[in-house]
Amino acid sequence: MSSDSRIQIAPSVLPADFSKLGDECIALEEAGVDRIQFDIMDGRFVPNLTFGAAVVASVRDKVKIPFEAHLMIEEPDLLIPEFIDAGCEIIIVHEETATHLHRTLSRIKDLGARPAVALNPHTPISRIEHVLDLLDMVLIMTVNPGFGGQAYISTMEPKVEATRALLDTADHWIDLEVDGGISDKTVSGAAAAGANVLISGSWLYKHPGGLGAGVKELRELGQAAAGQ
Repeated sequence: MSSDSRIQIAPSVLPADFSKLGDECIALEEAGVDRIQFDIMDGRFVPNLTFGAAVVASVRDKVKIPFEAHLMIEEPDLLIPEFIDAGCEIIIVHEETATHLHRTLSRIKDLGARPAVALNPHTPISRIEHVLDLLDMVLIMTVNPGFGGQAYISTMEPKVEATRALLDTADHWIDLEVDGGISDKTVSGAAAAGANVLISGSWLYKHPGGLGAGVKELRELGQAAAGQ
C-alpha cells in the first residue's frame, strides 16, 4: 500500500451555514478533516447555484488545510484561473463538460494546481484512460450531481473498483475520491472498493456527536474497510 493511499475525509460545505462560512471552515479544520470541498454549481450543468470564486477567496485565510473546487459547471475553462487564484489547490472538472479534457487538465497543472476529473454515474471510465499522466485525482460520483442529501448509488462500487485498477496502471499515485451519500452505512463499501478520499456533507453535519465525532467515525470505518 502506498503511503498516499491513506483514507482522507474531505467534507463538502454545501450543508454549512453560509452566513458564517469562515467559522464553518474553522470548525471543520478543528474536527480533523484533511481538506474542504467547495461544490461550484452554475445553474446550467446542474440546477442549483452556489459559490463564486470571491466567496472561496474570502475564507481562504481562515484555515491552513487545502481547498478543492468541484466545478459542476459548463465551460469550466473560463473560471479555472479564478478558483486557483482564490486558493483552491485541487481543481475538479467534469469529463462531461470538458470539451478538450487533455488541454483543460494541462492548463490546471500549468497554473500550479492539482488536476482532477469527475465522472457522473453514467460516464464510463474509458473516457479518462488516455489522460492518466495528467491526473492527481479521479472523482466517481455516487449520486447524480447538483443536490446535497441524495441517496448513495451502491451500484457504483464496481465502477470504483474498476477505476482503482485503472489508476494503478499509471506511473504515479492518483487519489480516488467518491462523492454522494457517504455515511456510516455506505463508507465501508466505497473504501473497500478502492476509494481513499471520502466526501461527506449532509450526514457529517447531522452527526449527533458533532463534526469531530463524525470525521473520526468515517475515518475509522474507511480505514477498517481498506485494511489500513
